[in-house]
Amino acid sequence: MHKGFRAVHQISRPSGAPAASDFAFVDGPIPAPGPGQALVENLYLSVDPYMRGSMDEWTLNGPLEGRTIGRVLESCDPGLSVGQFVFHRKGWCTHALVASAEVRLVSPPPGVPLSAYLGILGGTGLSAYVALVKIARLKAGETVFISAAAGGVGTAAGRIARLLGAGRVVGSAGSTAKVEHLIKNLGFDAAFDYHQGPLSESLAKAAPGGVDVYVDNVGGAHLEAAIGAMRERGRIAWVGAVAQYNDVQSPPGPSNLFEIVHKSLRLEGFLVRDHGNLQGELEDFLVPHIQAGRVGLDETIVEGFDRVVDAFLGVLTGKNVGKMIVRAAQE
Repeated sequence: MHKGFRAVHQISRPSGAPAASDFAFVDGPIPAPGPGQALVENLYLSVDPYMRGSMDEWTLNGPLEGRTIGRVLESCDPGLSVGQFVFHRKGWCTHALVASAEVRLVSPPPGVPLSAYLGILGGTGLSAYVALVKIARLKAGETVFISAAAGGVGTAAGRIARLLGAGRVVGSAGSTAKVEHLIKNLGFDAAFDYHQGPLSESLAKAAPGGVDVYVDNVGGAHLEAAIGAMRERGRIAWVGAVAQYNDVQSPPGPSNLFEIVHKSLRLEGFLVRDHGNLQGELEDFLVPHIQAGRVGLDETIVEGFDRVVDAFLGVLTGKNVGKMIVRAAQE
């Protein structure tokens, strides 16, 4: 494993799907903290589908960003102590200089792994929680449909929907193995491989009584099928559109948008960064369930910082089950 400082820089902008050649590894000395700074060794790094959009905005040949959990190695900041775990956004590198105003302290209670704070207790879980509780306002007994249900947000949404008392939880995924995982291991009532037949037919079979709440991680044809299956006054929480991130041209929207009017539906998109004030509420809700073993972490852990680009490209092509996380160093 690399012992010095290493970072990943984006060196070109992709047209369509990104490739490893769009990135370069850069080596250098481990930086020393100045007054008001702390040196953090990054332990866990999050790679997420939203980063594909960031590739159109990140500065080329410079530092990138991403949710990260690290350990303080040295500190010249009175608010940070050596050995503390911190959450920050200076990812895609082995070490980072941070100030206490830029981080959130992470102190896992017994039975809760540190990596959970990038998954079900991090932005991933918070996205699912906001979608179901604040946007869709899921009620007990309702039917929930989740697209990309075997991914990070999808698995978290399935777990949380069940805890909130959903009457039926159904999901779509990209392979037969993932469908089986959703039903056998995550407690979904039904799931289907979206490659196998028309989406509208597969969804109608999985949710014959219609859908009350749709958590959309995909967009495109999935959104159109969901609108068609929604019951009156259904709610759609639009989290992301992974099916569209690599499109050079904007894809056409659903052809049945008027059904939103006809059925009195509500569709609302959101950015999880606008809901950071709910972090404590999320932890209060989920930690007891994690400690009791009622909720799993649903992670795909990729070992080694040198595989961060591979992990990122993999999350865009469905190589993960649950949250994709890179373990850059041992705790």
